[in-house]
Amino acid sequence: MGKTIGVGMIGAGFISEYHLAGLAAAGGAEVRVLMGRSRAKVEALARRFAIPAVAFDYRAVLDRRDVDAVIIATPDDTHEEIAVAAAQAGKAILLQKPMARTAAECRRIIAAARAAGIDLQVSYMHRYFEEVLRVRELLAGGRLGPVYALRMRNATPGPDWQAWFFSRERVGGGAVLQLGVHGIDLCRHLFGEIETVSATVVLQRQERVLADGSTVRPDNEDHALALYRFRGGALGSHEVSMSEIQGTDRFRLEIYCAEATVWLRTERGALALFAPGLTGKREWIVPELPGRPAGERHHTHWLDILRGEVRSDPTAEDGLATALVAEAIYRSSATGQAERVGGEA
Repeated sequence: MGKTIGVGMIGAGFISEYHLAGLAAAGGAEVRVLMGRSRAKVEALARRFAIPAVAFDYRAVLDRRDVDAVIIATPDDTHEEIAVAAAQAGKAILLQKPMARTAAECRRIIAAARAAGIDLQVSYMHRYFEEVLRVRELLAGGRLGPVYALRMRNATPGPDWQAWFFSRERVGGGAVLQLGVHGIDLCRHLFGEIETVSATVVLQRQERVLADGSTVRPDNEDHALALYRFRGGALGSHEVSMSEIQGTDRFRLEIYCAEATVWLRTERGALALFAPGLTGKREWIVPELPGRPAGERHHTHWLDILRGEVRSDPTAEDGLATALVAEAIYRSSATGQAERVGGEA
């Protein structure tokens, strides 16, 4: 293991625990400061992960000379401001998804990182699940045949811990940008570019009761249905919901290829294949997958990038591409027509 990376954690909300646990499992990094807004919450989380210092302003993190890189896991409407400031301070960045509220904000973050010469990554945790890695390898090797169609589902009851999730101004959209970006990214990661989108988005739950008992009236969508046409010819459906009492286990993905049917995170398990040409059996096969702590593979890879041991990933450009797909979804819902990804708003 090479140089120990000094990390500053900016944000102490729900997702910060994934990053802190992932860094601890990966090894090779020291989280030197944790920044958040609630003193009690920040101090309790710092004690839990043995973080020696806390802060209540992100600038205090960026001013530290012992911080080489920052993880930004704050509300979406703060991403651009904090990421640009971090780049200008010379800090490498791992930016929680969604990258930003709009494609324009994504472009400004990318420009700031390039101008500063720092590494910028966007956090898409689902890429590092063992079943996703296995399927990507099979697809890349052509062992499943051409992909004809796929079904992606992302569904949860919705976040009940903060009101800002239900404000279009704060998050730039709703379920599509908050939850659906996971599925959009996985679709692009596994199957290539999405060229056109036909979609409908709706708000079904007019009122939400949060965990603290307060009530919020959302002004952003909580359900979306999208049809994708991929550059390679495949067709895909994508359903996103933040109003289901049970929902999916992170995501549900069904892939229909010329020589195989593959299901991920379904009632058949994390990964199931019906692929006689590959397995030699005309039956569903559930392969054994490695068991690793949540976030270990993801954060090990990020730290290897920062040490120069592996090539940097273009996840910032992927974050922009995901935002462009989301914007096409919103345009299609508004116009009632198929929209080309990257077309004019």
